[in-house]
Amino acid sequence: MISAYNFQIIENCLKCGFREDRLFCNLPNNALEKLQTIKATSVYPKGSLLCLEGQPPRGVFVLCTGSAKLCTTSAEGKTIILRIAAPGEVLGLTAVMGDTPYEATVETLEPTQANFISRTDFVKFLEEHSDVGLKVVQQLTHNCKCAYDEIRSLGLSSSVPEKIAKLLLNWSEHPLRLARQKTDEIPIRVTLTQEEIAQFVGTSRETVSRVLSEFKKKGWLRIKGAVWFIANKPALEKLVTT
Repeated sequence: MISAYNFQIIENCLKCGFREDRLFCNLPNNALEKLQTIKATSVYPKGSLLCLEGQPPRGVFVLCTGSAKLCTTSAEGKTIILRIAAPGEVLGLTAVMGDTPYEATVETLEPTQANFISRTDFVKFLEEHSDVGLKVVQQLTHNCKCAYDEIRSLGLSSSVPEKIAKLLLNWSEHPLRLARQKTDEIPIRVTLTQEEIAQFVGTSRETVSRVLSEFKKKGWLRIKGAVWFIANKPALEKLVTT
């Protein structure tokens, strides 16, 4: 492994320590050996565009480290973030399988490693390895569920504070592990700007700033750079259920 951007570049999928924990990566050895020959590994800085909405599907990106946002833009220029992709996900899959333009723009939120596989090689890979087909179905199901959850959250939440509370609670399911932290706080790493959070919940940046300030004044949230601390999870949960 080569070190860059303070993380290890995973060059060999067979030796990846996260292999068993990730949906698409947990493949039989013979499939991974083939994958090694058709993938191109790259490290992308924050703000890199992997896919552009409306462009022909040239291939898929398997996210190894880092994260990326999937967003769509209206004709009027309004942008909505559909979801945040995590390591192990295959991006551009729907477009490649359907031979349709990419349905969303994919932009990295932090330094990110991704393996690119061309559409031709990926389709052939599926034909040769039936195990991969099941993983593709599982990934597409995951994408569908994420879209359903997002639409449900936006449609049924009655207020912006409730939407932001839901977002924070979702992030709290994957807390940071810090050497020193208060036992009653949940640390989370937030890579989104306030503008991006606004795009996620369908509001303005000013509204997001006001809601976060209210959460901090009430002692529910503490922010220290990119690390946020949920100080009163029950209060956020009560806001969501009321």
